[in-house]
Amino acid sequence: MDDKEYQRYTGYPGGLRRRTAREMLDKRPEMILELAIKGMLPKTKLGKAMVKKLFLYTGATHPHVAQKPEPFKF
Repeated sequence: MDDKEYQRYTGYPGGLRRRTAREMLDKRPEMILELAIKGMLPKTKLGKAMVKKLFLYTGATHPHVAQKPEPFKF
């Protein structure tokens, strides 16, 4: 957990920001899964459209009660 690092660049000189997987789990646990899924999709307009349709929720509550979603167990 401490060896895996996620990097992002702010756009400013010297703006490289690094965060370990442990820090990501503490602050934004859904972001790890989002980045993993985004990395598997094609890097085209279609891939970007598919990412927009992705919704991840950390808890059991979500705003999609009318669709009656079932939990995914793995």
